[in-house]
Amino acid sequence: MEKKPKFYTVWEGRKAGVYDSWDDCKKQVEGVAGAKYKSFDSKKEAEAALKENYWKYTQTQSAAKQTKIPASAFPPPIQESIVVDAAWNSVKKDMEYQGFYLKTKELIFHKGPFPKATNNIGEFLAIVHALAYLKNRNSNLPIYSDSRTAISWVRNKKANTKLDEADGNPEVFELLDRAEKWLKANPYPNKVLKWETDYWGENPADFGRK
Repeated sequence: MEKKPKFYTVWEGRKAGVYDSWDDCKKQVEGVAGAKYKSFDSKKEAEAALKENYWKYTQTQSAAKQTKIPASAFPPPIQESIVVDAAWNSVKKDMEYQGFYLKTKELIFHKGPFPKATNNIGEFLAIVHALAYLKNRNSNLPIYSDSRTAISWVRNKKANTKLDEADGNPEVFELLDRAEKWLKANPYPNKVLKWETDYWGENPADFGRK
């Protein structure tokens, strides 16, 4: 059966517009912090979406279809905050993570790539990195992550990973050990919040590799 073509709307990327292949879309969004894009079944839909506000559009089109919780239950994210995310390369099997100041989209930190790691580890390390960064600056800004798993690991002060320590990734386990020790030794006032992708769109710290 012939695969139905997709069309891609890019609101924010290297060049906004409608693209008729994922390869063309990827060139506009890959590696762009806070890139905003979405696929559609028809060019007409994609072109109409381009004229609309991205945040409003994703609230009404994505979240409303996937949950009965009204969009009003999720007010816009706090602009004075840090957003973090991680990426895992399925070919190279390495991981990297980064953090951005949400209000200005300024890159605050980027670490990696680290070999033989996982995305959950990256998400966990990103949150702890942000917590340490803010503590050093006496800042109580909240932190957003789209990983429930990583948020729970931070709350429990333990990375519950099933990854085995192996040749080629000692740095990853050293970072995990340091992160867990930091969490146990350092109280912090910062809230670690869930980034609600269905309502707010892609996490601005996303690496744009979807």
